[in-house]
Amino acid sequence: MEINKIYNGNCTEELKKIDSGIVDLVYFDPPFFTQKKHKLTNKDNSKTYEFDDKYSSLDEYLSVIENVLIQTKRILKNTGSVFLHCDKTASHNLRVLLDKVFGPNNFQSEIIWSYKRWSNSKKGLLNSHQVIFFYSKSKDFKFNNIYTEYSATTNIDQILQDRQKNENGKSTYKKDENGNIVLGKEKKGVPLSDVWDIPYLNPKAKERTGYPTQKPVLLLNQILSIVTDENDLVVDPFCGSGTTCVSAKHLKRNFIGIDVSKDAVELANKRLEEMIITESNLLQNGIEEYQAKSEDELSHLKTINAIPVQRNSGIDGFLKDYYNGFPVPVKIQGEYETLEDAIIKIEKASIRKNYQRKIVIQTKLEDSNRLFPLNSDVIVIKSLELQTKEILNTTLAQQGFGEMAD
Repeated sequence: MEINKIYNGNCTEELKKIDSGIVDLVYFDPPFFTQKKHKLTNKDNSKTYEFDDKYSSLDEYLSVIENVLIQTKRILKNTGSVFLHCDKTASHNLRVLLDKVFGPNNFQSEIIWSYKRWSNSKKGLLNSHQVIFFYSKSKDFKFNNIYTEYSATTNIDQILQDRQKNENGKSTYKKDENGNIVLGKEKKGVPLSDVWDIPYLNPKAKERTGYPTQKPVLLLNQILSIVTDENDLVVDPFCGSGTTCVSAKHLKRNFIGIDVSKDAVELANKRLEEMIITESNLLQNGIEEYQAKSEDELSHLKTINAIPVQRNSGIDGFLKDYYNGFPVPVKIQGEYETLEDAIIKIEKASIRKNYQRKIVIQTKLEDSNRLFPLNSDVIVIKSLELQTKEILNTTLAQQGFGEMAD
């Protein structure tokens, strides 16, 4: 079977055409046994992609996956690994199946892919993760260490100090004969954990194709980086829109993709020509990049039970409770803003939104210099700090003292 090609056909039968012991990684994202037909249309509504995830029974579904796993084990090198992507629907069954085919001793990790997707469509806890089981063919599997940044709360100076066990078995800092703390080996960061915060593809991402259950290339990049090197061979028996193959090409790995859908194969080949990969600003810059609110602003919003809005010059937050079925926007008077400036900004940001109530939190004592009053229905609420200043100023004035500085 030729490499760097996507084949249309039954995955089990196509896998039989691959020589034994030549593959470095098999990643597959099979149907999840949702008992539904998945259907989605691309951005310009020119094409609808669908696949059937219905089976007569759980036994039929598991039989399909087991046959794929048997072939997977055959084609893998002794240094190779398999990553099986699933969700809560049948993950417990699939884990047992992986133990059966690869052996429980070759289980390496249960990776949790965590992401944010907002939905109010069900009663109960929001689904915000999927599972990827990582098994090796043998104990001699290939593995490349990846390191992540230390958290802001980590005391780096302590991390760099060597440790040892004392007579009570407690970990203590190692010291030399002069009582000086001994520094440890070079630290590259925190080894990658089994919980991965990689954003789901947003609806406007250039990478998004309209194929149901499409995974981000960044997720596959991480998997391939862990257990493969350049020129290694990666196989995806359920390649769908071709994300694994795009990742492999991007990272200079060889690949074989298989899918039973001709539409999926056509789409995957198109993606391999275009090679569109959406970078994640969240991963590149960190979540702090999106947190534009100061501690004072967050405190003001918390006082009135409002949710912060990070990137809107006219609206700083929304009350958690709606008014007459509509959200209530909140603007905080800025350090260099007049109260009227703040009112004008929230009015502009609210055009065509039909908000029934709008709130500005006043943070400074001031007198209006306008000849005519501003025509606005914005509700002005004085901050607690401002209220405190006014009370104290009133008290000081009554006692014959001057006012507090603003």
